[in-house]
Amino acid sequence: MSEFTPKSDFLHVLTERGFIHQCSDFSGVDAKARAGELVAYIGFDCTAASLHVGSMLQIMMLRWLQKTAGGKPLPLMGGGTTRVGDPSGKDESRRLLSIADIDANKASIKEVFSKFLTFGDGKTDAVMPDNAEWLTALNYIDFLRDVGRHFSVNRMLSMDSVKMRLERDQELSFIEFNYMCLQAYDFVELNRRYNCILQMGGSDQWGNIVTGIDLGRRMGAPQLYALTSPLLTTSSGAKMGKTAAGAVWLNADMLSPWDYWQYWRNTEDADVGRFLKLFTELPMDEIRRLEALAGAEINEATKRLANEATAMAHGRAAADQALKTARKTFEEGGVSTDLPTIEIAAGELSAGLGVLTAFVRARLVASTGEARRQVKGGGLKVNDAPVTDERASLGAGDVSGDGVIKLSLGRKRHVLLKPE
Repeated sequence: MSEFTPKSDFLHVLTERGFIHQCSDFSGVDAKARAGELVAYIGFDCTAASLHVGSMLQIMMLRWLQKTAGGKPLPLMGGGTTRVGDPSGKDESRRLLSIADIDANKASIKEVFSKFLTFGDGKTDAVMPDNAEWLTALNYIDFLRDVGRHFSVNRMLSMDSVKMRLERDQELSFIEFNYMCLQAYDFVELNRRYNCILQMGGSDQWGNIVTGIDLGRRMGAPQLYALTSPLLTTSSGAKMGKTAAGAVWLNADMLSPWDYWQYWRNTEDADVGRFLKLFTELPMDEIRRLEALAGAEINEATKRLANEATAMAHGRAAADQALKTARKTFEEGGVSTDLPTIEIAAGELSAGLGVLTAFVRARLVASTGEARRQVKGGGLKVNDAPVTDERASLGAGDVSGDGVIKLSLGRKRHVLLKPE
């Protein structure tokens, strides 16, 4: 890669910003991008009602394709493959979902992509196919004869997604073993329907993607290409998309814009420059200025990252409101009513609401046991005062002049209890 200088805007941007891990043919992809003939897809299975931050790298690759190359992005919904389950990176089988659950998840996920891509009937407009359209119509015997004969079981057993499970004596079901066959067939089918020639994905998908390239060659498709991104972890080794509080969902009804903003605001200093390149569209000169900041000034860079990432996922107004809430809460020492709020019955306060129970209700801790540990470490506060007695109760006297009780876990996570 270091010896290849991209001539297309698409590969230039992806290279400069750190999106690329491997590519099957840089020159071939570069030439197609320059000619405006690059149709590319990334598959997204419908295992939950929302994608999370761990999918943002792939979403941004599709977005840059549309913005720079005049290319056509295809975010492929895995309505069919979700019924099987991708074994990649898993130690155990995924829970199989009902068709109704898969369809509901698919409809919810579609809302995310409308924020990042332009859909329509134009040459570069995005299209969102669903592999259930062709996979559910397959006849098993015909599929074995026409497609399955091109797969080598010896090669399939050497794939990391399979080998890892076998080496760890973890059961790999036959239905999961078939997943790579279906993903490879998706590539061939998308080429037939949309002239798609590039599949992108995380580096853990490399084996599946090149299997699709090989299947395309055997089934008479034109030259197909693979491009993968690195699997991202934070500087401390944490996996992107997960926090102690749970997944960082992209749908606002599963994670508020405020909590989403907070996730990016809490980025480790060592990751700020890298994340600005990957998850915002700020010009590189501005990113270089921000990542050069040191000491307390790095806060300017993390706020900028939080604002830009939140604006992209939830709109500029939501990002500006989150920044305003943060300033009032953290810099001015006030209580912003825009903080996450949990309503409780006024009668609960009259009877005395256990402080540990209150923190569980606010979803700041998962259990009263965790709350006790936080009390011992000085991590819980009520109205900015440390909780020192785990047997304490909240009452009407704890309600502030704003009509709320402020619960805090550490310095950055806050929830308001509002008696009704």
